Amino acid sequence: MRFGVSFLPDSSPETKSPADYYREVLDLCRLADDSGLDYVKMTEHYLHPYGGYCPSPLTFLAAVAAQTRRIRLITGCALPVFHHPVKLASYIAMVDAISGGRLEVGFARAYLPHEFQTFQVPMDGSRQRFEATVAAVHRLLTEERVTEDTPYFAFRDATVLPRPTQAPRPPFWVAAVQTPESFDRIGRSGHGLLITPTGREFDTTLTARYRASFAAHHPEGTPRVMASLPLLVAETDQKARELADPHLNEYLRVWASALDTWDETVSTDYAQYTGLGHVVRTLTARDLRATGTAFVGSPEHVADQIGRFQERACVDGILWQVDFGGFGGTDALRSVELFADRVRPQLDALATTAPTATAPSATAPTAAAPTAGADA
Repeated sequence: MRFGVSFLPDSSPETKSPADYYREVLDLCRLADDSGLDYVKMTEHYLHPYGGYCPSPLTFLAAVAAQTRRIRLITGCALPVFHHPVKLASYIAMVDAISGGRLEVGFARAYLPHEFQTFQVPMDGSRQRFEATVAAVHRLLTEERVTEDTPYFAFRDATVLPRPTQAPRPPFWVAAVQTPESFDRIGRSGHGLLITPTGREFDTTLTARYRASFAAHHPEGTPRVMASLPLLVAETDQKARELADPHLNEYLRVWASALDTWDETVSTDYAQYTGLGHVVRTLTARDLRATGTAFVGSPEHVADQIGRFQERACVDGILWQVDFGGFGGTDALRSVELFADRVRPQLDALATTAPTATAPSATAPTAAAPTAGADA
């Protein structure tokens, strides 16, 4: 398995200054690089403490690239419906060059009504806009003199500069939540799959559908699934819970606040999202720990949690959300150090002795469900 750090800012000027937030997370990125972790991931959101400190994950990843040597960089996720594909493809190619070919690009459909309202993008029809934009970005990164004519954008003979450093382009990932057809589509596209399990039961047949669809359409390729989950490792289980729970509860509070507009919003493209805030408002830190969708404990306990999660979900990597609820500073650095020094070696030792895992079948039992974000 591959591991990395994942960031979804949930701070505001009242809780943590932007300068303090970025100083802390860049410290964590350098530590992750020095510790041999595989990825740094950053999301994109606007106008709210839930994600609002990072309106441009590519800008953030360019700063990370300048301060690290080998760790790979991934947007988690960029929101194509709010971008013109020529700009997005150009920025992707620029960061790919700055990083020496370390960039990977995660895409997601936006799902917060206030963002759609602000950018004057209709929520209904956003799936088609998302797919058209991702397809155009792919063409712009792999072709020259590209012409597109869609209901959302049009351009002729466009050749973006710089050209990608990786050939033919940086790898693409797409996020999905709960719609089976989304998992099928991502498999057909040949992209990697990003999931964010948060507190509910997840039918593992969804990732099995992705793998089956990928295999059917890309038999020479390799499907990839990565999950993002909160992590806090401390010397003892009790200390880990004492550190984690206030920050997990703050993360849930800020997230629920961002979902307030879903109490009244209805969209055909987001049929199951109305009232989502009510669901999140019922969750607590204890729920996340109990469902195995937040990994909190001593190194031995966390290693055991990861093993049990992997038995159910059979993912190829986990990206650890380490800034939840404003968590940061020396405690966050120590948590990542303990994972790198004492948890990962246990997992590596098990991997060398355990039989090869197989993806869950269509009748597999359920695991924890992705609820954050939006289906692709």
